[in-house]
Amino acid sequence: MTDAANKQVKHMKWWGWGNEGTAFHWQDKPGFAPFVLKAVGLDLHTATPAQAPTFESMTIPKPVATAAFLKTLGGIVGADDVRTDDMERVVHVYGKSFRDIARIRANQVSRYPDVVVYPDDEAEVQHLVDAAVAANAVLIPFGGGSNIAGSLEPQAGEKRTIVSLDLGRLNQVLDIDEDAGTARIQAGALGPDLEAQLQKKGWTIGHFPDSFNHSTIGGWVATRSSGAQSDRFGDISQIARGMRVARPGGTLVIRSLPSTSTGPSVREMILGSEGRLGVITEVTAQVRRNAEVREVQAYFFPNFSTGLKAMQEINESDAHPSITRISDGRESGFSLATSKSRTGVSKFMAETVLPGLMKNKGWEKQPGGLENIALSFIGFEGTKSGTKYSKSIVDRIVKKHGGMGVGTGPGTLYDQKKFDTPYLRDFLLDFGAVGDVSETAAPWSKLQAVYDGAMKAADEAYASVGIKGWIMAHMSHSYHSGACLYFTFAFVGGKDMLGEYDVVKAAIQQSFIDNGGTLSHHHGVGVEHSPWMEQDISTQGVAVMSGLFRATDPANNLNPGKILGAAPEKSPAKKAPAKAPAAKAPARAAAKKPAATAAAARTTTAKTTAAKSAAKKD
Repeated sequence: MTDAANKQVKHMKWWGWGNEGTAFHWQDKPGFAPFVLKAVGLDLHTATPAQAPTFESMTIPKPVATAAFLKTLGGIVGADDVRTDDMERVVHVYGKSFRDIARIRANQVSRYPDVVVYPDDEAEVQHLVDAAVAANAVLIPFGGGSNIAGSLEPQAGEKRTIVSLDLGRLNQVLDIDEDAGTARIQAGALGPDLEAQLQKKGWTIGHFPDSFNHSTIGGWVATRSSGAQSDRFGDISQIARGMRVARPGGTLVIRSLPSTSTGPSVREMILGSEGRLGVITEVTAQVRRNAEVREVQAYFFPNFSTGLKAMQEINESDAHPSITRISDGRESGFSLATSKSRTGVSKFMAETVLPGLMKNKGWEKQPGGLENIALSFIGFEGTKSGTKYSKSIVDRIVKKHGGMGVGTGPGTLYDQKKFDTPYLRDFLLDFGAVGDVSETAAPWSKLQAVYDGAMKAADEAYASVGIKGWIMAHMSHSYHSGACLYFTFAFVGGKDMLGEYDVVKAAIQQSFIDNGGTLSHHHGVGVEHSPWMEQDISTQGVAVMSGLFRATDPANNLNPGKILGAAPEKSPAKKAPAKAPAAKAPARAAAKKPAATAAAARTTTAKTTAAKSAAKKD
């Protein structure tokens, strides 16, 4: 059993992202209100934000759980750690996607977990898994609750008891193998907690996703997470070397090995499994000694397309940056608009010297002028000599592609504020506006087409529902063969905010598939992205994955409905082989059906939610 201090599990606020009392503020950012007005037509000077929702307004049905089952759970973790109170059930019902928060705020939750349990160790987790399966209950693992793909969402029509298994007390770095450079870490350890424990001994995990403050290493593995410094340290699929997973009847053990040839990789099966194959209790992660030098340099390029070519060449070079990130003109403008008021030399440099340099380079004469400039952040981490060498290569490539460096000032600010971005979505929702993200990865040869396709798809979706919308993007992670593109979109909601959201989100996701990208690079599948799985991994890929889930979880007790949705697992009958399409156009048209179905399936809930939201505003 853990001590009293470790029993305190930290959760985000029930109605939004992050901590109570922390929020995005625009009043000290003079460029932000004009930017929002231009982008989505929202006047922050005249708009009135909604009040924070009150918990008393929530309608929460009684839990579906027998006294006998609750007693069984209490016999495993102790009666005090079996929770059925309303606040616990609300905190654990969803993750933090736009849809999740919009439904919570509108009191439109179709199904809550019935009971929340807090195990203290792996043995208790194992007993809970076995007890849930024996009782034919549903078990949903819960880490930090930061998922934005619907990976925590209970199925709406579920009649069985739903147990949310909170791993927050499994939060320790158990030991470090200094020769191997690996650390055994309990799956419920939040990013800041595990990093602090590693830092005490001079190590770092090198994995810093935007959700770092509110996500766990078990959650990173379960969703195949990527961090800001993945260019150097790898994403979680490379960092996670070993795992322990509580499954019905026993614990699956994947030993930490540098490499192995032992058939199809069970390790890869667990990565991205979202609780479908069991509850991750421990991860052996590759860790690194703290670097001698760490800095983030900022660069400007005349436009995004030029910057992408530079990023590709940097990836192909002998440089080893930890971060290669570049924003398109729209997102660069957004970044500049979130800057605080400048004075003195800082104001003169930012508003006079820098624009003057860009004009001298002729950037204002390109299509779109200076509004198309692309801001890039490139990180360097390692020894003094190694980082100096990498930076010299990067500087040469940047110059070759017509870019220019502006030092570490903007990069330092980015590094300090990178975990604050999710608060902006809640801020927009306060004003009745939608803000959300979609990310993908594609080969370098298709990256520009994926970018252009997503921008066009979003604009067409906005036009189809008659709203003024915005979309911007950045490239966030580089690989030998391609990179990740991360899109942010926003609009002021109308009478059917969630219905409008479905149209825009589906259009962007479909454009990824149509232009050679994947449905998600690091947010996972959950229920948000499951309609595109067959297009992404093929019909046979779905068949193999469906067979895996049926074989390892025949009664659908382990987080059912995630990744593939419910249909493939309920319909195991063989399908006739699909005929090859006669032309690309018909095939693409057919491929869009899942997206339309996904949007249509949510229409009723969306309209009800929007109506309630409108009623509250009135």
